[in-house]
Amino acid sequence: MSNYELKIFAGSASSELAQKIAQAYGVELGKSTLIKFKDGEIQPRFLESIRGKNVYLVQSTYPPAEHIMELLLMIDAAKRASAHEVVAVIPYFGYARQDRKDDSRLPISAKVMADLITAVGATRVVTMDLHAGQIQGFFNIPVDNLHASAVFIPYFKSMNLENLVVVSPDLGGIKRARRYAEWLNAELALMYKHRERPNEVATMQLIGNVENKNVLLVDDIVDTAGTLCKAAEVLKSLGAQRIIAAITHPLLSENAVERIEQSPIEKLYVTDTIPLRKFSPKIEVLSIATIFAEALRKIHHYESVSSLFLT
Repeated sequence: MSNYELKIFAGSASSELAQKIAQAYGVELGKSTLIKFKDGEIQPRFLESIRGKNVYLVQSTYPPAEHIMELLLMIDAAKRASAHEVVAVIPYFGYARQDRKDDSRLPISAKVMADLITAVGATRVVTMDLHAGQIQGFFNIPVDNLHASAVFIPYFKSMNLENLVVVSPDLGGIKRARRYAEWLNAELALMYKHRERPNEVATMQLIGNVENKNVLLVDDIVDTAGTLCKAAEVLKSLGAQRIIAAITHPLLSENAVERIEQSPIEKLYVTDTIPLRKFSPKIEVLSIATIFAEALRKIHHYESVSSLFLT
């Protein structure tokens, strides 16, 4: 049991989600504000005392980069206001796809983000479905990487999907897809893709069999939806019946929603780590607020978080 009071605050990128997390936890969302100056500078401010309290700052760091700056300034403000602990709750960790140097003269941007968050004084990070698990090692503070499967799996089990194949749209997601297949007692298949440039898929081939089967595509991020929709088209051409998809982080850039609406995907299930920019009858949001609330409860009371992970 912690001797310190818990306070949850929202960044502007995750105000609705933070409110849901606070409600699920059973506390009032902390009062704060964000001042924007004429030249574009921002200044977050806490409107109540946080001295000696464990402060949880909820802010996804999807574009624009101002969201990252806001989180950094919130952490600094909390440390300077004498908070006991400052936990960065980052449902979507931006720049996670830049987790390695795979060509000459490139940054490892995910490491830069980790260094900044640590340098300004965060004592812990809580996030969900990091694009690469090894990003946890970029931090010198504890990191809890929660999984959206804790919400998706019970939901899909309730749908009683028969003759199901779980498909990963690329090699990087095969481990995730394999776990979904095990939990749902389904078959497993893999799409092999080749990119000529970012956000553009040149070729895609299937390793496995989907003929006359229902398909569940699983991935962590949907950005332009190019990979997802291309995979769905290939699967449909190979005889797949129903095609649904489960994606944790709905960036949905440019005309991604229109692509999804025109694709063979029957339904796209996403979480609210990122608020939807555009709604569609094909897109359904499952909230991960209760998972984060329970994680914060366990962290605050020094309990194991492992019970939140499906095994």
